[in-house]
Amino acid sequence: MEPPYKVALVTFPGIRAFDVCVITEVWGTDRTDRGAPAFDLRRAAPDRTRVPLRGGLTLQPDRTLAWLDRADLIVVPGLDDHLTPAPAPVLAALRRAHTRGTTLAALCGGAFTLAQAGLLDGRRAITHWNLIDRLRADHPRVTVVPDALFIEDSNIWTAAGTAAGIDLCLHLVRRTHGAEAAATIARSMVTAPFRTGNQAQFIEHPTPRADRDADALAAVREHALRHLHEPLTVAGLAARAGMSPRGFARHFTAATGTTPLNWLLDQRVAAAQRLLERTDLPMPEVARRAGFGSEVTMRQHFAARLATSPRAYRAAFNAGSATGGSSPIAR
Repeated sequence: MEPPYKVALVTFPGIRAFDVCVITEVWGTDRTDRGAPAFDLRRAAPDRTRVPLRGGLTLQPDRTLAWLDRADLIVVPGLDDHLTPAPAPVLAALRRAHTRGTTLAALCGGAFTLAQAGLLDGRRAITHWNLIDRLRADHPRVTVVPDALFIEDSNIWTAAGTAAGIDLCLHLVRRTHGAEAAATIARSMVTAPFRTGNQAQFIEHPTPRADRDADALAAVREHALRHLHEPLTVAGLAARAGMSPRGFARHFTAATGTTPLNWLLDQRVAAAQRLLERTDLPMPEVARRAGFGSEVTMRQHFAARLATSPRAYRAAFNAGSATGGSSPIAR
């Protein structure tokens, strides 16, 4: 049997307890009885000294930084204070890992740790919206993206604050193990299984009218998910919500952080991923059931969102399943 996918949680004083819990919930909980992959999550630190966390918590490292040499993925939590300097051994270990080609990911203010290591110089990165100006000022060689949930550059992933860290962690599971694995974990966590990185970091403040609109929009999204295989238009969805197309688009974007069309295309790509993972259906039938209408259209949207083709996705997923390992889905 192929060994579990190895994930290193980088640990040092000042990291956020919330991000530690998110990383542990995604990769540190055994869900193999529900069909999820096997993961080996380790807490790596310069030494085995207990690490204090805010709120009176402590974290016990179970590996030294040498374990990063074995990891398939290295995740850096956010910081309680984004000015917290990471220990020099941590920065050196992260640089070595990137040189080896290991995937690195930072949640929220963890982008500052990667920037301290010089790994974000000349690269695109994101952090919590309230820290964007500080990241630009402290690290002017970093191209800071103003508004996104998570992004990737040169196999380095960064995410915005709090909930966006969950989105990135689930995306990384989806990228390596497929949409069904990410959905299984998301269901266990009772969270949304699929939010793309280019959505807005926050939405408009709710009002009583917005709450009523949100109920209508939720019903429309549920209807769309049940009928992805049918022709769906923004005008048709707006009519179902009892709104004009323009008003529907405005309220939908305010509520979800993305446009109705982009949301619909994201859901169709996710549906196609599940069909490619679970079935041997021919490509035209996968495209039809996911609502793309044609294989050509499906291929175009796969390329735009996943930087791969449906055939390559299926081949990579099946290859990983046959060996019991992860599926290296290109992005």
